[in-house]
Amino acid sequence: MKINKTWLYSVAAGALALMLVLGGAWTAQAATVSPDTATLQQPGGGGRGGRGNPGNPGNPGNPGLPPAGTVDQQEIDDLLWMREEEKVARDVYLTLNEEWNLVVFASISKAEQQHMDALLTLLTRYGIDDPVTDDTVGHFTNPDLQTLYNDLVAQGLASQDAALTVGAIIEEVDILDLEEAIANTDNADILQVYQGLECGSDNHLRAFVGMLEATTGQTYEPQYLDQDAYDAIMAGSQTNCGQGSPRRGGGRGRHTTPLATYAW
Repeated sequence: MKINKTWLYSVAAGALALMLVLGGAWTAQAATVSPDTATLQQPGGGGRGGRGNPGNPGNPGNPGLPPAGTVDQQEIDDLLWMREEEKVARDVYLTLNEEWNLVVFASISKAEQQHMDALLTLLTRYGIDDPVTDDTVGHFTNPDLQTLYNDLVAQGLASQDAALTVGAIIEEVDILDLEEAIANTDNADILQVYQGLECGSDNHLRAFVGMLEATTGQTYEPQYLDQDAYDAIMAGSQTNCGQGSPRRGGGRGRHTTPLATYAW
């Protein structure tokens, strides 16, 4: 969901109605979505001012993660972005669930909270200030993410189908942003968390698309993932994301369209 991109959606006409299995049988009325996150313990120590963790070369107190390394500014920026981006997903799903009362939103919002917690563990570990200074639903430090949240909610309140489409697009772009962040780091602990979150986003995308196609009878067309990458995700099944997931590649590259130009 990095803001430098255009948001578009289209649902192509078709006869396919897909029923996905995610820890149980999908129906148009209910589904089971298991929360997912990277395996994390309590933070093992902090660095100084967001510039790494030189005082903690080992992994005391945090056996669930590899030893901490050091982080450069790009890695810091990615961690800050992903922490609030996961909050956008959580808050959009919580808000849309209030309107539509769909179990897919209730379940995945809980998983997004776990994603937020996983990223907070990394921020604490590297001594980086948390950008989530107010955890109130709909409140963001980054003004672009604030605007994005507002717009996504407005779109999702238009109809149940629009709400499910919003969910699918959020997960597509989360996957691409995580792949970009993965490419920007060689720290094993950060990679483990990012890969776990991406595995979770794969599960979430399957959930939203399955529900959307089951209720509309139309085929969802990926908006940001390359078709091959999207097909690979959809061919999979719910995955235990504790240790990350294999990388696919196949995104559409970096996004350079200003936020102001995105449209639905």
